[in-house]
Amino acid sequence: MGIEIERKFLVDKNILNELSDGIEVIQAYLPSSSHTSVRIRVTNNKKAFLSIKGKNTGAIRAEYEYPIPAHEAREIIDTLCEKPPIEKTRYELKYKGHIWEIDVFEGENKGLIIAEIELEAENEIFARPDWLGDEVTFDKRYYNVNLVKTPFKNWS
Repeated sequence: MGIEIERKFLVDKNILNELSDGIEVIQAYLPSSSHTSVRIRVTNNKKAFLSIKGKNTGAIRAEYEYPIPAHEAREIIDTLCEKPPIEKTRYELKYKGHIWEIDVFEGENKGLIIAEIELEAENEIFARPDWLGDEVTFDKRYYNVNLVKTPFKNWS
C-alpha cells in the first residue's frame, strides 16, 4: 500500500523573496467521502496525475498516484470536479536533508502559503527553517480537499 507521511505548516510571507522556478498547479477533486478523496492535478509543465488518498490518521494516510494524459486531466477538472479548483504555485526548497514543498495559493485561496514536508516516520525529527510558522497538519481547514469547499478568502 502507498503511504504518505506529511506535516504541514504555515509560512512567513517573507519567504517569497527566496522562491524561484515554481510550477503552476491546478487541482480539483471529484466528489469525495469522509474516508477518501480523488484528486486530479495538472501542471504548467504539462504533467498530470490522478491521486487517491485515504483518511488521515495523524500525519499518515494511504496515497496512490498515477500519471494521466494532461488533456484528460483538464477535461475531468472542467466537467466532473467540484468547483472552484485549487490554484497554486509550488516551490521546492532543500533544507538540512529534507525537501520542503511550499505552496503559494491563488484564486479563492490567495494569501495562503503552506509548507509541506514528507517524512519516513511520523515521529521523525527534522530541522525547522526560520520561515516556518505554526503547524497545521491536524487542522482540516488546510486540507486542499476542504479548501475547495471552504476557500481561505471565506474564513473569518
